[in-house]
Amino acid sequence: MAQPFFPDRFSLASHKCAKHECTMKLFGLTGGVGMGKSSAAQILARQALPVVDTDVLARQVVEPGQPALEEIRQAFGDGVIASDGHLRRDELARIVFSDPAAREILEALTHPRIQAIWMEQVDLWRARQGAAGIVIIPLLFETGAEKDFDAIICVACSGATQRKRLEERGWTSEQIGQRIAAQFPIEKKIARADFVAWNEGSYDVLAAQLRRILRW
Repeated sequence: MAQPFFPDRFSLASHKCAKHECTMKLFGLTGGVGMGKSSAAQILARQALPVVDTDVLARQVVEPGQPALEEIRQAFGDGVIASDGHLRRDELARIVFSDPAAREILEALTHPRIQAIWMEQVDLWRARQGAAGIVIIPLLFETGAEKDFDAIICVACSGATQRKRLEERGWTSEQIGQRIAAQFPIEKKIARADFVAWNEGSYDVLAAQLRRILRW
């Protein structure tokens, strides 16, 4: 597999590990809900590029036995915990997406733990002297994480396509509106990103755009 290509303006931008010099380029990948971040993750992983998806980490940190789960129970009540001890994600979502203050509480409990995990993984990539790594963060700009990356890729699509995809998940109009309102407008994310992959077409079209960005 060919080494990824990086624009000259990023050639000196790579962050340095505290323990050693490295030239690995770290990409953050973001986008709106339902716009194709998970599809992008699958495409990149199939190219043997190291990828961490923080949506996966978000599920891991609230598994039974994890400290965050007990803190969530204390913050939101026993009703968000199922009889088998797992988080009732639908009930928690109902609470936090209808109350910005509640969402801030949840994010304060989970985001630092998620960040610690992906940053540890990035340190391992750097220690191995990899050429590139990608971290997928839905709220990348909202949480100010862009400073941790050499370049940002935004996966985007039209609002109509986004809503159609979310409806296919079985979400109501109210749920869709709440999820979209919880993130920056996609136009703002596009404006702040270094690269945009427009995901209106097929899986192969998205893959071709990512290939052009990373030149594998």
